Amino acid sequence: MQLEVIGVGGAGCRIADAIRAAEPADHSFLTDVFVFDTDAATLRRTVVPESHRHRYGQGTGIGADDDLERRFETGETHAEELLEALNQGTPGEADAFLVTVGLGGATGGGTAPALVAALQRQYDAPVYVLATLPADREFDPDADAGDTGPHSRTTAAAGSDEPPRPNAASNAVATLERLEGLASAIVCFDNEAWLRPGETMSDARDRCNRELAGRVAAVFAGGGASDGPVAQNVIDASDVERILGNESAIVALGYGDQDVETSSSRFGLGLLSTDRDVETSEAVSAVETVVRKGIHGKLTLECDPETAARGLLVVGGPPTWLNRQAIAEGRRALQSTVGGTGVLGGDAPRPDDETVFAAVVLAGVEPGRLEELRAAADRTA
Repeated sequence: MQLEVIGVGGAGCRIADAIRAAEPADHSFLTDVFVFDTDAATLRRTVVPESHRHRYGQGTGIGADDDLERRFETGETHAEELLEALNQGTPGEADAFLVTVGLGGATGGGTAPALVAALQRQYDAPVYVLATLPADREFDPDADAGDTGPHSRTTAAAGSDEPPRPNAASNAVATLERLEGLASAIVCFDNEAWLRPGETMSDARDRCNRELAGRVAAVFAGGGASDGPVAQNVIDASDVERILGNESAIVALGYGDQDVETSSSRFGLGLLSTDRDVETSEAVSAVETVVRKGIHGKLTLECDPETAARGLLVVGGPPTWLNRQAIAEGRRALQSTVGGTGVLGGDAPRPDDETVFAAVVLAGVEPGRLEELRAAADRTA
């Protein structure tokens, strides 16, 4: 499928950058990547071509610490302007749009709802939102950096020079409420769950964005490259749309991978390397391992996979390692976990890779983290 990525605000622009960098060289899935912000310095720090960067809101007196309600008004005012900026690319060729945004701030969160609504009016394609949820330390200076529980407050080392964002939780909740009924689906990444002990947001930012971007690429890049092996079961735009839905479902992404040997020496001396024959048992074991990691490993948003309404499994890697029976079993494992028949699966041949991977989409999940943010927002109201 062909995906148009639009980063809004500082965090959204950085995530869009990371997705652009994660696009496989031999398998393009991006029509364009655009970045929008009120701050020119943020736009200059991206690697997106200048023609695809757009600054808006000049002369309005908007500051970085403005309240979210004013930012919502700014988004409404400039939504059509941002649509016009997209005409520097080819938005009409996109099968879907992905608006990336950080929900703790005001710029992206304030603009995203109006932009999503405008995209829905203008184009006959789903508009998904990829949103990062703020970590506790971003809005709670008393968060304990020593706790390592399931929602551990390990977000920043003492003495962090990052400015506090006391409204981050309330901003996230208010923006999610605005996106309800507008976004086709909302893919969430919880900063709180991904930060390591003693790590600041600035320390973790690039690592987390790469992790998130890799999962996005694994899901949306679909089947094999146009000049290479074709997938046995291709995941296309309609499959993704069927699983993500069009009713603002909350979505979590899972991922698992394993390095594999793809070549061998004919004489055992490292000479005359050839494609390695793969034992069926090896291929089955690799696929089973990555599928298990994808379903039960670390998700972008912590939740019980059994709460998901629908699921999608993409297994990729060197074609000789993609055992069809094991992939079918993996799909059945996901179906058993989710419960019901709303599960699709496919393969993604990657001849030049040396890794077998499984990307898992869990749509319509019921995460406890959102309730935590609502409680935090109530405390600061």
